[in-house]
Amino acid sequence: MSRTALINIDTQQSFFHRDYWQETDFAAFQQAISTLIAGCEARGVPVVDIFHVADSGPFALESGFVAPMPFLKHQAAVTFHKHVHNAFTDTGLDHWLRSRDINHLIICGIRTEQCCETTARVASDLGYRVTFVSEATLTFPMTHKGVTLDCNALRHRTETVLEGRFAAIKTVHEILEL
Repeated sequence: MSRTALINIDTQQSFFHRDYWQETDFAAFQQAISTLIAGCEARGVPVVDIFHVADSGPFALESGFVAPMPFLKHQAAVTFHKHVHNAFTDTGLDHWLRSRDINHLIICGIRTEQCCETTARVASDLGYRVTFVSEATLTFPMTHKGVTLDCNALRHRTETVLEGRFAAIKTVHEILEL
């Protein structure tokens, strides 16, 4: 895993202050992402924290909520702020990775079908080998045209569109067995 980095996307306190926040899957997410981060750190894989920043509200730097969720205890190798859904546009992430000869990215964080999936797609298009660890991602139900997709449906949809096209889908256990 020497040419690998763990990309931890938007696991930030800002989400606690959104109206859609819910605790339903949070305990399982905490366990999975904590195990993944600790396992990567033990293997010398750098952990890159990405935080979403907006001009106002709980994602604004001035809010004080653009900070790691309290359960996270790792020391990030580097932290980047993003203003769009993917972690590459105007952040310096691509340069940081390439200057360290990193060619494999493990994706985890919040929200499964938004910033995590978008980052996986862009990373693949940029030539990185991508592994998506959906059990170490978190999302919330979404409704469109009267149809609500629950978290499991959103996760399944993301896995379906990524697998074999943009990323390999692995569990925390599978990643740490490599």
